[in-house]
Amino acid sequence: MGGPMASNIMKAGHDLVIHNRTVHKEEELAARGAERAASPREAVAKADVIITSLSDTPDVEQVVLGDNGIIHGARPGAVVVDMSTISPEATRRIAQVLGTKGIKMIDAPVSGGSEGAKQGTLAIMVGGEFEDVERAMPVLKCMGTRITHVGPIGAGQLTKAINQTVIAGVYLSVAEGMALGLKAGLDMEKVVEAISKGAAGSWVLINRSRNMINNSYPLGFRVKLHQKDLGIALATAKKLGVTLPVAALMDQIETGIVTRGYGDEDVSAVARSIREQSGID
Repeated sequence: MGGPMASNIMKAGHDLVIHNRTVHKEEELAARGAERAASPREAVAKADVIITSLSDTPDVEQVVLGDNGIIHGARPGAVVVDMSTISPEATRRIAQVLGTKGIKMIDAPVSGGSEGAKQGTLAIMVGGEFEDVERAMPVLKCMGTRITHVGPIGAGQLTKAINQTVIAGVYLSVAEGMALGLKAGLDMEKVVEAISKGAAGSWVLINRSRNMINNSYPLGFRVKLHQKDLGIALATAKKLGVTLPVAALMDQIETGIVTRGYGDEDVSAVARSIREQSGID
């Protein structure tokens, strides 16, 4: 996700300094003119807007607050834009620590998968102070077409948790529908065409049903990362006293998928479980 997002920022004419913990992933952007840095601390030394896109809460904490982290190199007044999907509580805590150094922070998780990252059409859910969001907006517009300021710091992560909860149910229902049609012997390409423009239409149906029909799941967004996101949603729901039965079921199914070695496949791989239980495979 981070590579295509950074590429779109460069295409818009912004100067870019990059750092990736997996160094070879810097090479393509560096070949196109991005400046490379040896650490997060070095990367942010001259930056007005600092973007992080990482896998999980501990990664963000390390890159931002670690010994060689952003907090030790960023200038007062710089805005950290965390586009990872992490704990809302951790987001607020990190922002508070950055604030002691005069460094601003907004949380801006995204939805739209690898396709949206490449095309610059991501939906971006933003939490933070209005002034900080406005300063980051020219950069955010390079990556997304729907950018919504949903509230104070942490609100972006809460919104992303809701997003992941909602799409969990959609992935499951599409997998069930595809299994029903396959078992009945229908031409599923025609079935998808028939229902995609009606009330059942969804991004998942249009973009991922073919995976489920063919039982092939090329990477768009990893199962194990979606399960991590669902864990954030379920933990938040527990604290708030909210019941999420569909999310809990999806979490169990994804646990099985990951345990069997499919965690790096696309989320649509949850159809493996439905197909097998239905006697299709």
